[in-house]
Amino acid sequence: MNNSVKKIITYKVSKDDVGIRLDQFLVKNIEGLSRTRLKNLILSNALFIGKNKKLVSIDNPAHKVKIGEAYYLHVPEAIDPKPLGQNIPLNIVHEDDDIIILNKPIGLVVHPAPGNYDRTLVNALISHCGDSLSGIGGEKRPGIVHRLDKNTSGLMVIAKNDKSHGSLSKQFASHGKDGKLQRAYKALVWGVPNNQLGKIKNFIGRSHINRKKMAVFLNKKPNNKKAITYWKKIKSNKELGFSLIECKLETGRTHQIRVHLNHINLPVIGDPLYGSGYKSKINKLDEDVQSHFIPLQNRQALHANLLGFEHPRTGKILKYKEEPPYDMQNLIDLL
Repeated sequence: MNNSVKKIITYKVSKDDVGIRLDQFLVKNIEGLSRTRLKNLILSNALFIGKNKKLVSIDNPAHKVKIGEAYYLHVPEAIDPKPLGQNIPLNIVHEDDDIIILNKPIGLVVHPAPGNYDRTLVNALISHCGDSLSGIGGEKRPGIVHRLDKNTSGLMVIAKNDKSHGSLSKQFASHGKDGKLQRAYKALVWGVPNNQLGKIKNFIGRSHINRKKMAVFLNKKPNNKKAITYWKKIKSNKELGFSLIECKLETGRTHQIRVHLNHINLPVIGDPLYGSGYKSKINKLDEDVQSHFIPLQNRQALHANLLGFEHPRTGKILKYKEEPPYDMQNLIDLL
């Protein structure tokens, strides 16, 4: 949450509001803030509830309000919604009048969002391209057609004009079903799969236990979506207990690869959300092997290594490959 607090809004629950969702209760009582904005404030730990004479953070928008509860909402100072250009180095693989292909480094957030208002890929692109980026994605996401998580590295395509944005968006929406889009990811995972390849098909939605995480559901529910991942074992080492996996997506859900691999007991190495027992697994290895894991202590070992698509203007099929960065390569060399 932004530490610069503009004001604190306090509300108590009356008997007429008992049982409704927390975000609905706030929308009803607070003017000038949309439900989406309020929901984002809740998820960013800006809302507190009085309990036992203490203020406790509450981050569940679906919480059912109770009689007598008092809520304290910290509303941050307004921030200029239009991102500014910042001189951030970009690893550009290809650029022409219509598109940019780049290799995104770890630690770089794609677009501004609560907690990351600047120093994002969008800020770097604005500095690099000026006003030539496509505006279809909105002023906070100019040129952005698809995303990679902050600590996932790899290939991305950027649209420099609206025509390119429209063409690329359609290709990404089809997830390669029309034969144009190709995407593959390399992941280092704990465990050695018995099979050489597999398909994971279920539903992914927000976790009921931890709102920052996504979870697998076996049946369709209102707030989850179908998710399909194909995986293939590339290399493995039973003695060290980890493998190199390639994944391809038929759908594009939040954290899909990380959630799906964890679901089949192949958690991505270094994953802070879905990889359990990371340090204990490392401690069981020889010291000379442990040193190879040090660079991956703060990020998931996931890299978008293949990107292919139809050029929006020429119609030519382009295909790019980039090997994982040094932190992953350190471990791949052990396999």
